[in-house]
Amino acid sequence: MTGPDPLFDIAGRSIVVTGASGAFGRAAAQTLAARGARLTLVSGDAGGLQRLAEDLPGHGHATLQRRPDTLDDAQAIADAAIAAHGRIDGLVVASGTNHPAAIGEMTPAAWQTVMDANVRAPWLLCKAIGPHFAAQGHGKVVFVSSVRGRHGTPRGYTAYCTSKAALDGLTRTLATEWGPQHVNVNAIGPTVFRSNLTAWMFGDDDRSSASRVQSLPRIPLGRLGEPGDLMGILVYLLAPASDFCTGQVIYVDGGYTAG
Repeated sequence: MTGPDPLFDIAGRSIVVTGASGAFGRAAAQTLAARGARLTLVSGDAGGLQRLAEDLPGHGHATLQRRPDTLDDAQAIADAAIAAHGRIDGLVVASGTNHPAAIGEMTPAAWQTVMDANVRAPWLLCKAIGPHFAAQGHGKVVFVSSVRGRHGTPRGYTAYCTSKAALDGLTRTLATEWGPQHVNVNAIGPTVFRSNLTAWMFGDDDRSSASRVQSLPRIPLGRLGEPGDLMGILVYLLAPASDFCTGQVIYVDGGYTAG
């Protein structure tokens, strides 16, 4: 075989990546660009976005400093991708947030912020990009969910767990709605992986060590995740290999959900 396996070939595909300057988004952009995809990179972090674009292989990747907070924002993201690449073949929603707090201390505004970032924004992006998928007769959506959409935790995640459970529901129902248009909608469900939100768990202080001691017995493979651990399944979900896979939350969690 002299070229990539056709089942996993994404060269030339136009893919939007939101949250592109975050840990998952950056790894996704690097992985997809290395495989010849044409990217539209979206982030609210102008500096991080610029540094990412400069580091990527390939040429012609579009960037847009914007957060998908409103339908106008989501439409601007769709328009930018169409203007740059003429079509949209895939959407990777890597943007999101968390605000850990016990329910007694969490304000309704903080709870809503998490829900807006983790549920409303993906819904808005799909609403804006969906008509392009329908017109083409194909498209692939990949959400970033979490094992916390399935399992609770005592860490004060009433907003985060609820938002990821809702995102899992969006994955299934949108896959059902869009299936007749040959649009696949799936989600990746990681356990803890290294990111700005979880960096403290990878430290050397007593709090980090205690957290790992508590977490690692629940993970059969015996370690926390890295962004690179999630890239194989991402390529699969954007490539022809997954054409008959939709409505799934695929856990990449070291075996966490198996126990």
